[in-house]
Amino acid sequence: MISLLIETGSIDFVITGCSSGQGMMMACNSLPGLRAGFIQTPQDAFLFGRINNGNVASLALGLNFGWAGELNLQYTLDKLFEGDFGTGYPLEVADRKRQESEDVIYINRLTKRSFIEIFDKFDKIMINKILSREVFYQYLKAQSKNQTLFSKLLSVKS
Repeated sequence: MISLLIETGSIDFVITGCSSGQGMMMACNSLPGLRAGFIQTPQDAFLFGRINNGNVASLALGLNFGWAGELNLQYTLDKLFEGDFGTGYPLEVADRKRQESEDVIYINRLTKRSFIEIFDKFDKIMINKILSREVFYQYLKAQSKNQTLFSKLLSVKS
């Protein structure tokens, strides 16, 4: 679902996670269009946005949520969205960091196929299961900027 939202242009950023945050990051990084980072602390969040310029933040939603755990989550989200993404950090090497981030995005596009390219190899039952989530489907329908991919999705929707 995350990859389809990003690939159709319906959204440009996702906050997700799982118990440890690691599994969701790994799953996302195997899918088209996604550049996920594992974020545990406000520092991770700040650096992820400034240096890595990814489009998926994976959080550990089952760890470290004892007393005042909600504060770490709030501070992490605050730092993630403080300022613009992809600006580089620290300031004295910002240009180099920005270029390295652009290089990673380029390599990501080279080494991963788009959903359009792999669509015919996908299990149509899985696609139907994803599209059967009505809230998800309606959002995709309303927000999709990639009509070619959305049309392909509709071709298998039952």
